[in-house]
Amino acid sequence: MNELKTDDVAKLRAAGVIDLPTIQRYLNFHYSVTIDLFGADQSSNAATFYSSGLKGRFEEGKRADDHLLKDQTYKVLEVVNGRLLEKDVPMLNALNEVLRDDFIKDSVAGVGRWNKVIEKAGIPFRLTVPHKAFHRNIGALAGIKMSPEGRVVSDAEWEAKKYEWLPSPEDRAFVTSLMGRVVEPGKFANWIAPPVMGINRQPVDFEYVRFG
Repeated sequence: MNELKTDDVAKLRAAGVIDLPTIQRYLNFHYSVTIDLFGADQSSNAATFYSSGLKGRFEEGKRADDHLLKDQTYKVLEVVNGRLLEKDVPMLNALNEVLRDDFIKDSVAGVGRWNKVIEKAGIPFRLTVPHKAFHRNIGALAGIKMSPEGRVVSDAEWEAKKYEWLPSPEDRAFVTSLMGRVVEPGKFANWIAPPVMGINRQPVDFEYVRFG
């Protein structure tokens, strides 16, 4: 962007790079589908696995509680009459949500590091992590139409704006078009950042495999 002195999406794509608004849409997508992988916000299976020693929270050994959790509660989200509300549920049943929230904190910190790179480049754009209820397909928030900012929206508004918030077919086709095959030793596809050095401090173009 600084080299071309533009933030015009068409010009940036013509130069073979992914524009920041597209990165934001992909961030929204991958973040939302990833936090779904933690499972339902309330789960009796999670409680059973935890009590059996087969499941733990992030850094379980550093937690100062009794690790039984029988009298502890945790807040989860639900939508009531078009509004997001918190409610307390037994923590044992909310362990998926505990893990999800720890992952969210880590994700927010990671995006913060990306923003420092953008800020250092002098570009007035900041990536953001969408609301936890955005584009969810697991648990109580599944199927709720929600903006990245956490506003419940109508079906009509979702259809009108979903490709402002998530990758469009055109976005996906463009990103796919960048992924050209490169097989020459020491050369890297333009979508892969070259390493500083090779494995075991070998040169980047070291011939690791030889065919006789």
